Amino acid sequence: MSYFDRPGVYITGVGQIKVEKESTSSLREMGARAIKTAMADAGVDKVDAVYVGNMLSGMISHQQQLAPIVASEAGLHGVEAVTLEAACGSGGAALRNGFMSVMSGMCDTVVVCGLEKMSHSDKEFITQAIATASDWEIEGGQGESFVTLNAGLMRRYIDEYKISPDNFAMFGINAHRNANKNPNALFHKEISMDDYLNAKFIVDCLRIYDASPICDGSAAIVLSRYPPTDRSKPQIKITASSAATEHVGIARRSHPLAAEGIQRSGVNAYRMAGITAKDVDIFELHDAYSVIAVLSLEAMGFAERGEGWKLAAEGHITQEGKLPVSTFGGLKARGHPIGASGVYQAVETYLQLTYNAGANQVKKDAHVGLIQSIGGTASSIITHVLVSE
Repeated sequence: MSYFDRPGVYITGVGQIKVEKESTSSLREMGARAIKTAMADAGVDKVDAVYVGNMLSGMISHQQQLAPIVASEAGLHGVEAVTLEAACGSGGAALRNGFMSVMSGMCDTVVVCGLEKMSHSDKEFITQAIATASDWEIEGGQGESFVTLNAGLMRRYIDEYKISPDNFAMFGINAHRNANKNPNALFHKEISMDDYLNAKFIVDCLRIYDASPICDGSAAIVLSRYPPTDRSKPQIKITASSAATEHVGIARRSHPLAAEGIQRSGVNAYRMAGITAKDVDIFELHDAYSVIAVLSLEAMGFAERGEGWKLAAEGHITQEGKLPVSTFGGLKARGHPIGASGVYQAVETYLQLTYNAGANQVKKDAHVGLIQSIGGTASSIITHVLVSE
């Protein structure tokens, strides 16, 4: 059995809006625009359910029950609508819920929307709100933020493998190069090696180009048990969806650099899809911080422990490389509107596999795309495999 012949869920339409530093649209308007675009792309005017990935609307916008509000705004009043939260992996969690609802036979067609409006006048409040995705008792409540937590992981990695902070440079450089060609990205400015090396350190060894920005955005994708009616473009299926966890608090982990939660999620996804790391053509990893990108490459079997950074340094992660990552800019440069990022990954991988990525199209013949959405410092991990016929 080939990887495409395995059971799966078809992607029949996608939609996205431009990632912005501060959108003038409301949450409901942002989500509805992405959903309407995806449904128009799929050629459908109704769905069985709407699943929305979001982390912060209750805290920042004082709005829970976001999914039914967005569904109604999109003209889908009365349909099943549920919000999913898994911190920075909320978009991936919504995608997994949509996948399972179709695979189970409970629904024929669903739309998955990732949505976050993070712009707020009080930046300290935003930082604290995001920190609720840490283990509050031992991390966030003790003054840690995700910048300090990831800087700590980065420092641990540097000391363990005796490398320089400079070795992380190509992750940011590659992301900005790709985002510059993506009209929906937040940043449209390439950076050079000198730009990276001369950038300020935010905390310890972590530079500003090692961290993703606070921003607003929304993306949506239509999933169906039936293939698209338009047979002129490749059919794309999600053939694997896997979730796993690790201790939320880094101090509670036996081997923080092993990224065991990422590995567990990845192994299960590979098994379900009937593939190995060698079959993967594109990897849209969760590059909210450069160190998480490195740990993901190692845990997913693309590099040995302590050598994930080499894939970037040697040019293998570029559009022309053997394993393109962040092909539209990734979380680092397309932007990381938290609940939306996992759905942006699915939209972008679909565009790559259907050869509709425009200037961002990878140079290799791509048939297998791997996407990974991560909550916290690699504590909630959702992995999906997308394949083309």
